[in-house]
Amino acid sequence: MLITFEGIDGAGKSTQVTKLKRHLQELGREVLTLREPGGTAVAEHIRDLLLESKHDITPVGELLLFAASRAELVQKVILPALDNGSDVILDRFFDSTTAYQGYGRGLDLELLAGVNRIATFGLNPDITFYLDLTPEDALKRKFSEKSLPLAFESEELDRMENSGLEFYRRVRQGYHAISAEQSDRIVKLDALLTPDEIHRMIVGSLEKRDNRLTGS
Repeated sequence: MLITFEGIDGAGKSTQVTKLKRHLQELGREVLTLREPGGTAVAEHIRDLLLESKHDITPVGELLLFAASRAELVQKVILPALDNGSDVILDRFFDSTTAYQGYGRGLDLELLAGVNRIATFGLNPDITFYLDLTPEDALKRKFSEKSLPLAFESEELDRMENSGLEFYRRVRQGYHAISAEQSDRIVKLDALLTPDEIHRMIVGSLEKRDNRLTGS
């Protein structure tokens, strides 16, 4: 099973990935957790370029770098793991590209869909959990109230995070549109709930889809 987590930075994806991995392992399942971009030597180098570089990258260049990283990860790691019967939990997948480079950067959505199909070799998640959070609440989580910046612009943020508050508002709107269009696959969750409440909802959603994932 391929399970993906989506949401803007600060939504709590990493926490939920860790909780779900532990839950599935307690059920005796083999679980592999990964992040995007990253997961292979080449993909990690691309991650450094995309997130840590101080150089300006065009929206199309950014799109193609993310796609190259994804293609490496899917072909070299994700597909072999799924073929071996492992569950794969992925922190970000192609929905991030649609939300960030499509809605956020304004690139053509049909173009993005084609690039995503190439980069994923046609692979789709079995289920996606979208943790919904406003950009303002994301900033509050990242910074103390005393040092809270007025926008996503700070030396403590990476290149993507420094794209600005309006950018992240467009990204969130994109996630809302994607969730509405893909409601059979995407489970939208309130990221302001406690981590345990969110985890219980995630487990409940998985149990409804596959009775092998129940603890009984």
